Amino acid sequence: MKAVLIHLFDRDLRNLKKELNAYSFEENIWKVSGNISNSTGTLVLHLVGNLNHFIGTVMGNSGYVRDREAEFERRNVPKQEMLDQIDSTIEVVMKAILEFPEDRFSNTYPHLVFNEPMTYEYFMFHLVSHLNYHLGQVNYHRRLLDN
Repeated sequence: MKAVLIHLFDRDLRNLKKELNAYSFEENIWKVSGNISNSTGTLVLHLVGNLNHFIGTVMGNSGYVRDREAEFERRNVPKQEMLDQIDSTIEVVMKAILEFPEDRFSNTYPHLVFNEPMTYEYFMFHLVSHLNYHLGQVNYHRRLLDN
């Protein structure tokens, strides 16, 4: 379980960095248009906050304090700062998963996220799919609005 999670989170967070670096114009990272209300910058801040909270703090006791509102309100964060935040998130997530006892993945996750109990294992797969959902949005955003 741990090896699979490490591989998936590492791969997909590195892909998020590639998408961010693929923008031709840094200002387009923050562009919104029509029904596209979340910019790539917003999605990056949201993913960093989400993973640092649910994996870093809850599983790894990192001490990270999430400000979910700021994830959606901040604007014009420099690309390099976001890349550094992704690198830091990779480290936090890898450390938390590596140190998490393998036999605890079947235990109940301590927070009631979806209004019903779930195991760590279930929630980790949800977080991987959540990351990929937004990674797809970032890719689409870049191809549509980075011109």
